[in-house]
Amino acid sequence: MNVTIRGEAVERLATEALVLGIFEGTRRLSGAARAVDRAAGGVIAAFLDRGDFTGKKDQVAVLYPRGRARAKRVILVGLGPEKELTPERVRQAAGRAVGKARELGVKELATVLHGAGKGGLDPEEAAHALVEGLLLANYSYDRYRTRNKDKNRPVRGFAIVEADEDKQAAVKRGAQRGRAHAEGVAFARDLCNAPSLDMTPSAVAEEALALHSEDAGVKVTVLDEPEIKKLKMGALLGVAKGSAQKPRFLVLEYQSADQPKASLCLVGKGITFDTGGISLKPADGMEKMKYDMSGGAAVLGVFHALRRLRPPAVRVVGLVPLTENMPGGNAIKPGDILTAANGMTIEVVNTDAEGRLILADALVHARRFKPDAVVDLATLTGAVVIALGSHAIGALGSDAKLLARVRESGERSGERTWELPMWPEYADLLKSDVADIKNAGIREAGTIQGAMFLAPFIEGFPWVHLDIAGTAWNDKDKPYAPKGSVGVGVRMLLDLIENWNAGPGIKA
Repeated sequence: MNVTIRGEAVERLATEALVLGIFEGTRRLSGAARAVDRAAGGVIAAFLDRGDFTGKKDQVAVLYPRGRARAKRVILVGLGPEKELTPERVRQAAGRAVGKARELGVKELATVLHGAGKGGLDPEEAAHALVEGLLLANYSYDRYRTRNKDKNRPVRGFAIVEADEDKQAAVKRGAQRGRAHAEGVAFARDLCNAPSLDMTPSAVAEEALALHSEDAGVKVTVLDEPEIKKLKMGALLGVAKGSAQKPRFLVLEYQSADQPKASLCLVGKGITFDTGGISLKPADGMEKMKYDMSGGAAVLGVFHALRRLRPPAVRVVGLVPLTENMPGGNAIKPGDILTAANGMTIEVVNTDAEGRLILADALVHARRFKPDAVVDLATLTGAVVIALGSHAIGALGSDAKLLARVRESGERSGERTWELPMWPEYADLLKSDVADIKNAGIREAGTIQGAMFLAPFIEGFPWVHLDIAGTAWNDKDKPYAPKGSVGVGVRMLLDLIENWNAGPGIKA
């Protein structure tokens, strides 16, 4: 997708549509909006005077200029109160504008840089958020569509208008970062939106291998079933037994060109389709279980972006266990006992609690890299949807400082987290009469139980577990996340990586 920075005066820009952000309660236009209004015969001021558009968040309107203006349309988007402007508000406003542009069939869209003037945002961060919103809202998955492909077509190109030469370098840097982040998200979305018939463990492995780039410092290794057996990953192998598709285990490594000051390990659940196994899920809604690999897809999306971003002084390791969870004749059954890579025995009481099983082996493997911190992502529990809905990621972990840093990255990226406790008493819910631990307990505190199960497999390193079950899939369009896979976690983790050496406490 083409994103350009245009330096000419906004009122003289020839474009199919020009986006202007309006703060709530605006009475007198200023800056770019004032210049465009003068060239457009006063249509914007007249429209605001009527009171039909007040600048509230999520408001969108289309005007048709008169006079000297060269833009065929002006799309107004509400930014809400000036004091409440954030990068997330910029992303949402950009997403709303793109949605309207697509409805109108606009092919080329220009926009001013929201918030870098009166809004007080840093130009680089404003451009970053703006481009993320534009590109993420423009995403569509139509690989399998043979008819009506032209309906609500994506915009082909975007232009950011910034006439101030002193700001253009910062705007360009921010736009490049935003594009890399958005393309990483799109990569993750594509993986999860694809049907499991085509996105098998081996197919995901092929997608991962395509990310290998010695020039960018990215190395990808794929372990097949015999190699997984050598590592004694009995939990992963147990889940895979019910499927005709063989498991894979992905190891991705990014090494900055300079000497790393920190090493981070990202672990993502990669269940390419989840039937629930012998503990079979209801048929209603099971077609969406292709997105049960959202955690693994997010890790791959991060590495897609790292190839372009190449952050300094950091090493990043990605681990993704891949398998289907099927009720085949060889499938594990409730009551079976598996042995994980660290020798712990696991009583399987529910085969639909399979994500934590494959993550257990991956977390054990993380120890080999001696990371400074480990973060895992998984669509792990339905309980987190009941607790937090679709607005927040459940966060649990062993280290308060790491939890705080993840929360800060979530606030900056718009992928918010909410912490749940991991008190020792919760471990009692997973006591087994016949093994070291069981993979599920009672219905209460389901999200906490998932994290408590994982904790013994990651001893020795600061660790945060992110339950993304409520945020990984949209059943309806949102401003910059259309229906389907969200690609959640990619931008948060990239923010964490890029800001790791700067330390905690960076302003959102």
